Amino acid sequence: MSPQTTEWVVSALAAFAVGLGKGGLAAMGTFGVPLMALVMSPLRAAAVLLPVFVFSDVFALLLYRRHFSARNLAILIPAATLGIALGWYFAASVSDRAIEILIGLIGLAFCVNRWRQRHHRVAAHGADVPRGTLWGLVLGFASFVAHAGAPPFQVYVQPQRLPRLVYAGTSAITFAAVNAIKLVPYWALGQFSTDNLQLSLWLCAPALLGTQIGKVVVRRVSEEGYYRFLMAALVAVSLQLIYKGLH
Repeated sequence: MSPQTTEWVVSALAAFAVGLGKGGLAAMGTFGVPLMALVMSPLRAAAVLLPVFVFSDVFALLLYRRHFSARNLAILIPAATLGIALGWYFAASVSDRAIEILIGLIGLAFCVNRWRQRHHRVAAHGADVPRGTLWGLVLGFASFVAHAGAPPFQVYVQPQRLPRLVYAGTSAITFAAVNAIKLVPYWALGQFSTDNLQLSLWLCAPALLGTQIGKVVVRRVSEEGYYRFLMAALVAVSLQLIYKGLH
């Protein structure tokens, strides 16, 4: 298989994983950038997937636009914007190898956070500015580097015990805003070339397919088995990225 064919196949799998996540298989989208970064520049991988996320956000906004926590949005979005600016500065200042290592570490941190959530119940608390600002910064930075803003969002918002629709709507609006803001720095970094945008457009198809399949699979798959597979696979990909960055 030629390098270009390998790149397109791996990119399609990454977009399919993003679609599965949007279809209900939570956290599958975390695979996107780490998987693509195995066959291309991590910054390019994130840039190619960004229009796919923006495209998917439109459908999420249509579903949940009436259900959200205004206080959380007012805290998280400005903080995340600053986090995006920090991610922009970081990406423009370091090598691809450093970004690969960071994405691998973010993947491992996601797995640790998921394990912690499943084994330790976090005390309930409401929305507050200090915590929201801290986790919003982390959200923006991780989202810019690897589209991995979900774990910090969950760490901050889940303990608030929001109603299901309000939680979903707050998440949808937060990440729609974050992804839209990220378009500016990725454009400034020169990542929206004709070739990259053509690949992004092509990847919308496997992402849509993944969304439809995710809606079906989520009703049938064992939650325990699903998370065991997800964590094992993400640990393997993250370690491979760290190894690739170090060598």
